[in-house]
Amino acid sequence: MSELPFADRTDFEDADRGFIAALEPGVVQDERGRAVWNNDAYAFLAGDCPETVHPSLWRQSQLCAKQGLYEVVPGIYQVRGLDLSNMTLVEGDRGVIVIDPLISTETAAAALALYRAHRGDRPVTAVIYTHSHVDHFGGVAGVVSEPVPILAPAGFTEHAVSENVYAGTAMTRRGNYMYGMVLKKGPTGQVGTGLGQTTSVGTVSLIPPTVDITRTGQEETVDGVRIRFQLTPGTEAPAEMNFHFPEHRALCLAENATHNMHNVLTLRGAQVRDARNWSRYLTEALALFGSDAEVAFASHHWPTWGRERIAQHLTEQRDLYAYLHDQTLRLINRGWTGTEIAERFELPTALESAWHARGYYGSVSHNVKAVYQRYMGWFDGNPASLWEHPPVESAKRYVDCLGGVDRVVEKAAEYASAGDLRFAAQLLKHAVFAEPDHAAAKDLLADTYQQLGFGAENGPWRNFYLTGAQELRNGVTPNPISISGGILAALTVEQLLDSVAIRIDGPRAAGTRLVLDWHVTDVDEHVRTTLSNGALVQEPVGTEPADLVLTLTKPQLLALVTGQRPADVDQQGDREALTALLDFADDPDPDFPIVTP
Repeated sequence: MSELPFADRTDFEDADRGFIAALEPGVVQDERGRAVWNNDAYAFLAGDCPETVHPSLWRQSQLCAKQGLYEVVPGIYQVRGLDLSNMTLVEGDRGVIVIDPLISTETAAAALALYRAHRGDRPVTAVIYTHSHVDHFGGVAGVVSEPVPILAPAGFTEHAVSENVYAGTAMTRRGNYMYGMVLKKGPTGQVGTGLGQTTSVGTVSLIPPTVDITRTGQEETVDGVRIRFQLTPGTEAPAEMNFHFPEHRALCLAENATHNMHNVLTLRGAQVRDARNWSRYLTEALALFGSDAEVAFASHHWPTWGRERIAQHLTEQRDLYAYLHDQTLRLINRGWTGTEIAERFELPTALESAWHARGYYGSVSHNVKAVYQRYMGWFDGNPASLWEHPPVESAKRYVDCLGGVDRVVEKAAEYASAGDLRFAAQLLKHAVFAEPDHAAAKDLLADTYQQLGFGAENGPWRNFYLTGAQELRNGVTPNPISISGGILAALTVEQLLDSVAIRIDGPRAAGTRLVLDWHVTDVDEHVRTTLSNGALVQEPVGTEPADLVLTLTKPQLLALVTGQRPADVDQQGDREALTALLDFADDPDPDFPIVTP
């Protein structure tokens, strides 16, 4: 750690610059009085770094925990520290434009109220979503109740749905680990995520965009404010954009250049991002806006002021993703696997020592593996990897080879005592999967995970290790947040029916054929679903008679999808067809096991 410039306080000065006021107390509650956000829980970060936290992560968490309303430049303000992300507010002729209204309606409403308390009761005249992740749109219903223009990059809704609904249950469960949602805040528990402190657990909403940004160079005037856009698809999100405010000489970098190394593949799961294009879009942003930007701000962290400093920040961020991409491919083409590359990969000294390139959220290790996955997939080329046993069966055989679970625990303890916590965890994982009720194996694995967590500079790694330790000791804590429920209302008819298709139990349904026609009157859509060979497919309504014809509204369709049976749906034909179809749909499990089989 001695090579890192801990004496450099520039980030702290920037994080405090423009401070106007904090929310006092820093707690946001829902209508039932439940705390959905508590930034005051991080007051312990004011102290010195303890031995249970990596000093570099402690520093980053101190910065991310700063909370309140800040002036970026006159006319542009940010509320930071009221959710994982920032909410930015740009004052226009008649009101204020909201950029990225956080995760929850409650935190978004609190952020807007804090702004209004110090800048006046300006109406929200537009909303901009920088990209398709829930911490940048979920709170929208907390800031707007009447129709206003909502701007977003092309493809926004499609990608918001695919991430938060199609694989939403699994991603939310793993997000529980990634953000340390059920860990106690404190030096031996959750101290942050590197990108922000944690996620709020309030009400999630989605209002679909009304204005699509479809090309770089597109310019829109919103409430009298000129905005020039740069599309950056496939970078930090599949649909994302940067944009520039010429009159303010201010550049919004969305989540493409923040004060940490970001994820090429997030640990909660997502599509692998394109590090090559990510780098190239940062080069393009510098060329498009670098000479006309005096401040650069993003959807997380604090701004950077001054053209030279902005250029350095963007150049180093660009070089970071290019280096990760190119060097991983160089070694792929020399025959190395993702794990081998990650173990030996080193960044150049200039990037290694730059605070904003440190692995607080992404990491060199899992980003290198992500680049490998993007190009080479899951298979490492070794025939032995083609048809391995699944985890439980593999674990039983490894344990048998080593002489039983007791012997595995004994050997793991020896490796742990010798400081090889990584291999101790590998051994103990097999022991627990072979005999899930073996108390000594679970206890030692929990202790091993805890020590690995205490030493992690990466926030999500720490949270994964410590959440795993907690679940081994205490069992699964019910997931405190549901992403998909608040988003379903914004889905199209096609997407709603897709959400049923991915729940069909194919083996049970394989021998049944059902044809249902859906006439959705309020959006004037006519869709046929056919259950065939265990797959529910959508097609145009044809001449073949359907088993059942349903005439209903989109809210009624939503009710059916979520397990309700509205009485006033018009059904012509075999009413049992609908019952049979929905009976084939599995309920997802939001609390499935991770560290035990």
